[in-house]
Amino acid sequence: MWAGYKILILSYFTTEIWMEKQYLSQRQVNPGAYLPRNHTILEGTRFKRAIFKEQYCRHFGCCKDRDDGCAIQFYEVDALCYCDKFCERENSDCCPDYKSFCREEEEWSDHAQPWYPEGCLRDGQCYEEGSVIKENCNSCTCSGQQWKCSQHVCLVRPELIEYVNKGDYGWTAKNYSQFWGMTLEEGLKFRLGTLPPSPMLLSMNEVTPSLPATTDLPEFFVASYKWPGWTHGPLDQKNCAASWAFSTASVAADRIAIQSNGRYTANLSPQNLISCCTKNRHGCNSGSVDRAWWYLRKRGLVSHACYPLFKDQNANNNGCAMASRSDGRGKRHATKPCPNNIEKSNVIYQCSPPYRVSSNETEIMKEIMQNGPVQAIMQVHEDFFHYKTGIYRHVIRTSEESEKYQKLRTHAVKLTGWGMMKGAKGRKEKFWVAANSWGKSWGEDGYFRILRGVNESDIEKLIIAAWGQMTSSDVP
Repeated sequence: MWAGYKILILSYFTTEIWMEKQYLSQRQVNPGAYLPRNHTILEGTRFKRAIFKEQYCRHFGCCKDRDDGCAIQFYEVDALCYCDKFCERENSDCCPDYKSFCREEEEWSDHAQPWYPEGCLRDGQCYEEGSVIKENCNSCTCSGQQWKCSQHVCLVRPELIEYVNKGDYGWTAKNYSQFWGMTLEEGLKFRLGTLPPSPMLLSMNEVTPSLPATTDLPEFFVASYKWPGWTHGPLDQKNCAASWAFSTASVAADRIAIQSNGRYTANLSPQNLISCCTKNRHGCNSGSVDRAWWYLRKRGLVSHACYPLFKDQNANNNGCAMASRSDGRGKRHATKPCPNNIEKSNVIYQCSPPYRVSSNETEIMKEIMQNGPVQAIMQVHEDFFHYKTGIYRHVIRTSEESEKYQKLRTHAVKLTGWGMMKGAKGRKEKFWVAANSWGKSWGEDGYFRILRGVNESDIEKLIIAAWGQMTSSDVP
């Protein structure tokens, strides 16, 4: 019996020595994780010790066995302190309040509580009570050791991007950093900016191009190939809800260049429209394309170089910096120098009244090929913000889209051409080539392709064009 007892004691100490060696070997493999001179660990330790003030076990709970999950760095003696039964050894490594808390607890081993910090944890980091963090478009507040987050629908939705890219829809989606942190409502409110078409626009008579009905239309056409140097690339409206101004100015600039046979190739200023076409004070808070065309006809615009975009387009003090007067012959002249003092040319460009092009696919193609790019008014859905490349079609999801934002979805873009290529499910599909106003980092260098001939997202519902207004002295 005595021999058996000695074997038991020896086995116990052998186990203890083995565990100590294992613990020491782990420290030797990764000494930086335990050494007190490690900057990160030291700061974290001081932070915890400052919070718990010698009440480690009270917060960690009393563990049944050796558990690193309820241990804390005891940097004064270069060790970890524990709140478990191994503290009963003669050379104890127990936490300071082990005896006062754990040994006086009845059945403490059965009621050990997990440790939670005074505050909230997020990604391994502890936040104080009342802290506020931003997760995409939602704000989360630490309250009662729990995160309470707002429930906005975000503009950037990783699950939607994954849904599109895993499906065979003919286009791919991307997470754009400029949209991160915005709600869906903010995206629709600030990144579009064209009011729904007025009854006057919708009742306009359609004008048919003069090309013969038997004209052969090519399978692929882009305006910049036919008129190199006479058409203009996409600008970036940023968070200024003014696609009404950007698309109008760009279409007018292209048409003036084409009609003048390249004599006037300046890009026109959308900022001139935003700042000076102020009836009903729209500006960066959405506007109507009919009002923009009216201003081009009556007042005219200067070049984008003369009147560039303001850094803060939504500033309240961005008043109209240009004025013009008529010379009595229907031609207007600027009465002030350019807001950009580097640019000296403040020529005023004007257009004829706008006209409506038929919604028929072939008639739109003829108009673009004969006279230049046209303006299209489309409806924007959530997935369009994520477009990267391919032929866009709105992806129908299982959950219905909210009708709450229906009035905010109207967007104006410029159609510059068309083509045909392999799209969804390997089929050949027809598409329009369109210029957006979200900068060249979006889509295909600022452009996008969209299904043609099926009125995808209302892209063919309302097509607008105009002629450059030129006097006889302007003709080359």
